[in-house]
Amino acid sequence: MKIDSLRTLLEEELKDIYSAEKQLLKALPKMAKKATSPELKGALQEHLEVTKRQVERLEDVFESLGKPAKAKTCKAMQGLVEEATEIMEEDAEDAVMDAGIIAAAQKVEHYEIASYGTVRTWARLVGADEAAELLQETLDEESDADERLTQLAESVVNPQADSGGDGNGSTRSKKSSAKKSGGSKKTGGSKSRR
Repeated sequence: MKIDSLRTLLEEELKDIYSAEKQLLKALPKMAKKATSPELKGALQEHLEVTKRQVERLEDVFESLGKPAKAKTCKAMQGLVEEATEIMEEDAEDAVMDAGIIAAAQKVEHYEIASYGTVRTWARLVGADEAAELLQETLDEESDADERLTQLAESVVNPQADSGGDGNGSTRSKKSSAKKSGGSKKTGGSKSRR
């Protein structure tokens, strides 16, 4: 296929994102099942429901463009899901496993934020305003999910992982992680900027 316009590129990228979301529908239940933190389990299960709505919204985007909803295998999401699977197959303490699952989930969120931000911008440029609005809704949800994972990592999971699960990390490990992160006292998660 020849990609001869920004609109064609938009349509092709939407097929990739559609595949990514469908892959996530299969991966999120596995991640939620493996998670031990009730808060993390809840966040992943909630995001599964959000992802189902995002798939439907993408179908609306295709319809608004006058195109059938088709998926084109998203190799990036395949790789991210494979990494998450590798983490979940490790022999790790519960809190450490949860920290690994959050890291894997945030890699997914950041990929989706980049993807949705791009297609939203392209939709605006080609005058597909309805599609752009729908894509913005999903972009906002992905940013919210990333922020929730960051808060969960910083307030619950990473401190438990750092302390061997008892929530009382040693002073030495906190100081060394603060030095590594340029003096920040935060213990993990990643911040996304809107």
